[in-house]
Amino acid sequence: MGGVTPASLPPILLVLGDEELLATRAVSEAVARARAVDPGVDVREYQAGAVAVGEIAEMLSPSLFGGRRVLVLHAGQDARKDLVAALLAYAKNPDPEVQLVVLHLGGAKGKAFADGLRAAGATVVPAAKLKGHRDRVAFVRDEIRRGGGRCTDDAAEALIAAVGTDLRELAAACSQLIADTDGRIGADTVARYYRGRVEVTGFTVADATMVGDVPAALEALRWALHVGVDPVPIADALADGVRTVARVASAGRGSPYQLASSLGMPAWKIERAQRQGRGWTPEGLVQAMRAAAECNAAVKGGADDRAYALERAVFSVAAARQGGAR
Repeated sequence: MGGVTPASLPPILLVLGDEELLATRAVSEAVARARAVDPGVDVREYQAGAVAVGEIAEMLSPSLFGGRRVLVLHAGQDARKDLVAALLAYAKNPDPEVQLVVLHLGGAKGKAFADGLRAAGATVVPAAKLKGHRDRVAFVRDEIRRGGGRCTDDAAEALIAAVGTDLRELAAACSQLIADTDGRIGADTVARYYRGRVEVTGFTVADATMVGDVPAALEALRWALHVGVDPVPIADALADGVRTVARVASAGRGSPYQLASSLGMPAWKIERAQRQGRGWTPEGLVQAMRAAAECNAAVKGGADDRAYALERAVFSVAAARQGGAR
């Protein structure tokens, strides 16, 4: 925490967003910075919906004994009107010895409070849930960088495939990799560590089916059912895989980035569909759509043997690709 001075601590910090890991981390870092300035800092935490205005006012007023304080207000979107009014008035002239940290989910509820703090000059720390695949890849690379390592895009992709999309698990996996390696992390490093741990989802099954790899598709399907993945999302993923390849194929040639806006889907998904679409004919895709629809109806209609319905769909879709192979 070198270089932290009282002047570098923002008097009001607004942590905005609904990703718990990022919000918790923002609070921990704010407290650590305050402790670097004053090891005896007094840290108090409150729930915005349950705290009385008087209690907060007392903590925000100049202390008789001096010393730095950090007030953390959780769930700021739940603050009542009287508390919001008091805190926005305080924000116009905050005490330099006090740091007020407000966590707010960032939605419509309590929006006036978040907007008011921002208008009063609060430092905003974004903590919104990561929406897309590219954001998660960037998150993994940043995590490795924070730990003093380096990581390729391929390695980040491999780690997400192995660990899943939960940020806490990804962050833990990043720190584990940094601890156990020299910090230079490539896809081969991830493969060595996570061989056999790849998260099996409906998309794993669908991806193998769409490229005609029946053994891999069946192995993934049986493993997914064995570890308790629900058959419905697997059937949905298979239907989505066929539909996506059909939509991308009918859009004609073009780079994924050119097609992204017209098709309303991310470029990485288009790129994958273009790759999977090689070897398919329009007739084959029609047959595959029919097979996926029958599978969906069987699985959602409570067929006696849903696993059998899914296996049959894998064979039928692969056969449609084979039958239409150019």
